[in-house]
Amino acid sequence: MVFLIMLGGIFLGSIIFMFTFLASKINGKYYLAPMATFLFSIVVTAYGLIVIGGFEGMAYGFLAAGFLIVSIVGTLLLPLLVRRQESHEYKKVDKIILVILPIIFFTTIGLVMYSDQGYWIIDQGETPYTENAERYVNYYRTSTISEGKKQVTLILGEQYLGKEIEVERVSKWGPTEITVKIVEGKDKDKTPYIMIGLDEIREPLKLQTTDGLVFESIMDKVSN
Repeated sequence: MVFLIMLGGIFLGSIIFMFTFLASKINGKYYLAPMATFLFSIVVTAYGLIVIGGFEGMAYGFLAAGFLIVSIVGTLLLPLLVRRQESHEYKKVDKIILVILPIIFFTTIGLVMYSDQGYWIIDQGETPYTENAERYVNYYRTSTISEGKKQVTLILGEQYLGKEIEVERVSKWGPTEITVKIVEGKDKDKTPYIMIGLDEIREPLKLQTTDGLVFESIMDKVSN
């Protein structure tokens, strides 16, 4: 995973380097290419430490390392790259590349952000129904798991016999909102449960079904 993150940083850093290098062709200030890439590594590191923080922030450090590697390698290769430039005028291919590179850069970031759901299923299934456990069901409970991440557990009761729980969506912005869908299951003698892992919980947490039923926290039940 660390290698993949650094590889991603090298890929994005290379785009920054190439774009700045070509953009500098008109004035001959090619040293701006490794400098811009280095500054990006600082910005990414600062974002990880100050804004994200904790274990998650470390991932941005590895990403920044990829930018730094490109900056160092680019500095070493800069004399060779400059010598290969025949003129300070933009060619048609240069203009095309200057348009394409930002599109690739922001598209890559957008795809990564879109694919990062921010949650995963730890466990889900059905459990035999017992009347003794009825007082503990239909309420969700939260807990902290490894590396400071969170877990939300929901166990449903008798009225949900023969059902299963599926995650419909988890909000990415604002307070954490989890929407689950209750569907038909295979075992009519068991009640469903689900354990959802989250990168973080932004209070107030809301857990609801697609039909609009909102579940309360077990802590709220205890306090009442």
